[in-house]
Amino acid sequence: MDSLFFKLVRVVNLTARPFQQRVGRAHQLTLNEWRAMAVLAAHPGSTATQVTELTGLDKMSVSRAFAGLKRHRRVQGHGDPTDQRCQRLYLTAAGKALVAIVGAEAALREAELFAAVDAGERARLEVMLDKLIASAAEGTSA
Repeated sequence: MDSLFFKLVRVVNLTARPFQQRVGRAHQLTLNEWRAMAVLAAHPGSTATQVTELTGLDKMSVSRAFAGLKRHRRVQGHGDPTDQRCQRLYLTAAGKALVAIVGAEAALREAELFAAVDAGERARLEVMLDKLIASAAEGTSA
């Protein structure tokens, strides 16, 4: 297929598959759980809605991810004093330790993936991806 969209999806699929084989099984962690943990590592105290927006996942996928993370005591929720309807989510000590381990493995995988891409190409790709994310995010809020 020559479609650019198809190629983007294919890249995601080709990079996600090894995650489950290399990392997921070893740490009893799904890809969506990892995505949620990565967001909380960068944005502690986020709500599930914010994680949904930052990952691009649907609400049900994020809900399932947090259920699994809570079951394994990797995430904990605290009530939001300004809005009792929502919870602020934080990594536990076990969650932080797992982020350090999996984050190191993810960095190695990223280095492998981008080994054939020079710094200028990578910078241009980041700019283009940021534009695509902004465009796609606008399309979902309409």
